[in-house]
Amino acid sequence: MDARNWLGLEPSHNPHRWHLPVSKGISTGHRAMFGGSGLGAAIAAMEGTSGRPVVWATAQYLLFAKVGTVVDFDVTLAVHGKKTTQARAVGHVGGAEIITVNAALGSRSYPEDKTYGLPPEVQEPESCPKRERFSEVTDSLDSRIEQRWAIPVGADEPAEIEPGRIAVWSRMPELLEPSAASFAVLGDFVPMVISFTQAGKAGSTSLDNTLRVIDVAPSDWYLLDIRVDAIANGFGHGIIHIWSQEGNLCAIGSQSCIVRSREPGTHSPPQRLVEAP
Repeated sequence: MDARNWLGLEPSHNPHRWHLPVSKGISTGHRAMFGGSGLGAAIAAMEGTSGRPVVWATAQYLLFAKVGTVVDFDVTLAVHGKKTTQARAVGHVGGAEIITVNAALGSRSYPEDKTYGLPPEVQEPESCPKRERFSEVTDSLDSRIEQRWAIPVGADEPAEIEPGRIAVWSRMPELLEPSAASFAVLGDFVPMVISFTQAGKAGSTSLDNTLRVIDVAPSDWYLLDIRVDAIANGFGHGIIHIWSQEGNLCAIGSQSCIVRSREPGTHSPPQRLVEAP
């Protein structure tokens, strides 16, 4: 199964329009579309329309799309050059804009490929404990991704890991082909680390999600090396590096999030969901 089928993205008679039925399997426990699902669908749509792979893509999240709705993606190829395409995809439910994604796509030849930096030294996935779920919902996107704690509990040298950083082995058992779209889903876990740094006393909602694709390397498991850089003025900011089991850097992501306290008596505004038309 590829990411397009995993997400449920459907083409239309118009090569610039795609449809994403919002199912429970691509949504959060709150029954709203998972942000990484939206970015992944937009990436798959732009790649399908342009015929080129994504280099980078950035999503701005505007509203939540509720389970049972359909997000329609309209793709615009703003500049379609010989090697590079600059594109955008706008996802909407009826007249409400849900997500806006800008991206560059293409592939170029250069005599040297090189990455800098190394993944953290951690134990193999089979030796790391499973990540326990905070939610009791068993039919959301969370249930389709298997995760194991590599840092802090599975690290070879946990004392050397700075505060605000964790690493999680992750895989999507139904997915057979890695892609930028699947990395977009795996790259949307900065909010999880924000909650972890707050000992579960806070949750967060993504404002954006940026993905830079380095190498679509096949791997049974991917190591999500996630660092929260700051929480300030009610917002959290973090970055994620996605590594293959062989140590290949596959993608880099970054996010800013709204941070809300879960402490009793604190104000937490309800999510704005878009109902089915």
